[in-house]
Order: sequence, then C-alpha cells, then structure tokens
Amino acid sequence: MAKVFPEHPNLNGGFAPLQMECDVHDVVVEGEVPQALRGSFYRNGPNPQFSPRSNYHWFGGDGMVHAFHIADGKVAYKNRWVRTVKWNTEREVGRSLFAAFNPMDNDESVKGMETDGVANTNIVWHANKLLALEEGHAPFELDPITLESIGPHTFGDKLQGPMTAHPKMDPETGEMLFFGYNADGLISEHMSYHVVDKDGNLVRSETFQAPYAAMVHDFIVTKEHVIFPIMPLTGSMERAMSGAPVYAWEPDKGVHIGIMPRNGPVKDLRWFRGQPGYVFHPMNAYSQGDLVVCDVCEYEQAPLFPSPDGTPGDPSKAVPRLTRWTFDLSQNTDDYKWERLDDLACEFPRLDERRAGLSYRYGFFACDTQPEFRVGGFNGIGRVDHQTGQWDIYAVGEACATNEPIFVPASENSAEGDGFVLANVYDANRKASHLVILDAQNLSAGPLAKAYLDHRVPFGFHGNWRQATD
Repeated sequence: MAKVFPEHPNLNGGFAPLQMECDVHDVVVEGEVPQALRGSFYRNGPNPQFSPRSNYHWFGGDGMVHAFHIADGKVAYKNRWVRTVKWNTEREVGRSLFAAFNPMDNDESVKGMETDGVANTNIVWHANKLLALEEGHAPFELDPITLESIGPHTFGDKLQGPMTAHPKMDPETGEMLFFGYNADGLISEHMSYHVVDKDGNLVRSETFQAPYAAMVHDFIVTKEHVIFPIMPLTGSMERAMSGAPVYAWEPDKGVHIGIMPRNGPVKDLRWFRGQPGYVFHPMNAYSQGDLVVCDVCEYEQAPLFPSPDGTPGDPSKAVPRLTRWTFDLSQNTDDYKWERLDDLACEFPRLDERRAGLSYRYGFFACDTQPEFRVGGFNGIGRVDHQTGQWDIYAVGEACATNEPIFVPASENSAEGDGFVLANVYDANRKASHLVILDAQNLSAGPLAKAYLDHRVPFGFHGNWRQATD
C-alpha cells in the first residue's frame, strides 16, 4: 500500500505529486488559440510515484511528461510517467526503493542494480525522436503523440556515459551538441563532448578533464565556440560515503570556464577564471571575432545545496539575475568581463531558438518581482529586448505561479521574436494549472488564450515545442 508523502517544501502546493495519468480530448479554453499554433508543447518535471525512502530532493522525483497538442484553435492534453527501470521496479512492489543522490541508501533488494535514471529534467525533439532527459544517464525515448515509453536511446549504441539535460540545437546545421559530466560513471572530473548530426547519427565523441568534479547542469554554444562552465557546486563520493552531502557549495574553488573552437578538439580548451557564482541556465551566447558573449542567469551562491558540512546556504545569495560574460580571446589573460544586466530575479531563460548561438535581440524568462528567492514558482513571465534595453512582463496573477516559458515563432520565416510564448501556470486558489498563450511582442497585454486543466501540472523544469508537419 502506498504511503502518505512526508511534509516537505518540494512535495506541497504547486510541487505536490500528481498521482494519475489522464487524457483530455478538448481542454476548456478562454480566449482564442492562434490558428498559427500547430504542434505540441511538452513539459517535463519530477513527480515521485511513491513517498521517498530518504531525504527528498526535488531533482530526484520520477519524470512525468505533460503534452499539450494544439491545432485548429483547440488544445488536447495528455500526461504520462516515463517508465524507467526505477519506475517499473518500484511499481511492482508498491513503494520507493531508490535514493536520489546516495545509492548507499537504496533498498537492499536493489543494491547494485543498474538503472536508466529518472528522465525528469527536459524533453527535446530532434531527428524525429522525442527524448526525455536528465543529466546522469542516456536519453529516454517516448512516442511524441501517445507519450508511450520506448526506452533508452544510445544513438545506435554509440553513446557511452551520460547526456546532459541541455543539448543545443544548431539552427543552421540541424546538429545537436551535448556533453556529459561524471562521464566515467563515477563522481569525477571526467567529462565528454558529443555531436549528433541532423539525421540523429552520433558523429563526434571526445573526453577531457575538468578542473574539479562539479554539477555541470548546462553549457553554452555559439556558431564558432563551445563553452563549459565549471562552477563550485562540487561532487564528492568520499563525502557521500561519510554521510556528508554528495554535492555541496565550495566557493573557494572559484569558477573555471573552458572555451574551445567548435571545429577544434577538446585539447584546444582554454580556461578562464572568475569569482564564485553558479549558473543553472544560460539564455544564449554568440561569437564576434575574438569576443565571446554569454548571457546567463547567475546566482551568487548555488541554491538547493548545502556547504560540505551540511550547513544550509544563504537564501539572500540564491537569487538568479541576468548577467553577461564577455571573453576576449585575443588577450593573454584568464580574466573575463562580468556585467549584471538587471536586478530582476529571473530564471529559466529562453530565446527564439532560430537565433541559438547567434547574435540575438530577444530573451524570455520566468521572473519574480519579489526579492526573496522561491524555488519552483515565479510570479511573472518576461521578455528582454537587448537592443533597446526594455523589459516587458506579464504578471501571472494573485496566488498563481509559473515556470519556464517557451517561444514559438508565428511562422518559419517570421522575424525574430514574432510569435507566441507558452507556459504553465499553477493557481493555488483552484489547486489546478492552466496553459497561457501570450503574444511574444506584447506580454504585458495578457494571454491570448488560457487552457484550463482540472488538476495541477507540478512545478517542474523544462519544456519544448514540436512543430506539426501535416
């Protein structure tokens, strides 16, 4: 018999697990869904099937994918758990067996069992495959319409080791670029770099050593360069074996950012040094001759993780703000320019993906006009115009909170930023979620349409769009 979930900030309210899978043929819509929207908006996030067996961490819940299929002014909805080895094994016995970050806490019945992860962080569409991702394992393939679980995808058994949850799609070549950390299967400095061509073939794989073992959640790519931020959220199996945190904040190690040419090998990595900080997500980056410009949402201190002795971090430093790094590759130095673009708290940055890795004008993000950092829920959806410096924000409403927005162009050939922004919003008064569709050029005007569910989409991480082809 399933047990009651414990009291935990990431298991209550908008985080509370959804214990059902369902289909809605025709979601109730307020407003008008643009006829130009034809495709599927996917969301992924942690949704634990059973009460956790040890201290719960938001990053460790089972992946659940939510799909909003949109066409002809209508919205259909479907959600499914990703049926990983972990999920299936626990379903058979009706209880939690695996601990998220410390295998020493696993149930005796699964000691030493190899799993394929939790597939709970991102979901991408590439080479006609829908892939659910988390950073410790290979991607997990799902059917794009039914969300039926197909299984781990290793690119014809060519992929060795894990794949990041944040691959980058080149809008010009169709390539998918990605990396893996702890690439030798242990917590280590060992990292990998891979390139998949537009047809889904793994065509390049290399490995290198980072300055230290760290949680490397994301990386950055331009048309000419690849950027690896190694930041002091460190990993240590020795700590884990002693009962201390596996991942912890060690600012004394500083920031190391590696930059290599896309057409060169990893031995050409050049390392730059900076003051302590942490980035989960970049907005975009681009190269201009010898300059590499990166826009990121940077924290003074990594949130959600303690110091090595288990002491909690400082919440006042766990506030993400839009920051620009500029590297001058022509200079014989390991320094780089650091510039805060605004004091607004913002996370989950996105852009018009047709400008990924290129110079760009518009960025989109979830934001919070309150100075206090709050995990999971933000009270606004924003857009920054890097050309004019103007910000446009839609306030999601009283007792409401949102996560990552995504941009969908109005058409294949529309101008940059001409299109729609989609996001899920949780309404604490209804205890349910709705999908908002906004005009990307006028967010503050409010939704063009809202599609109402009668249940919540738990706060999660990332989503993406699959354009319909029929």
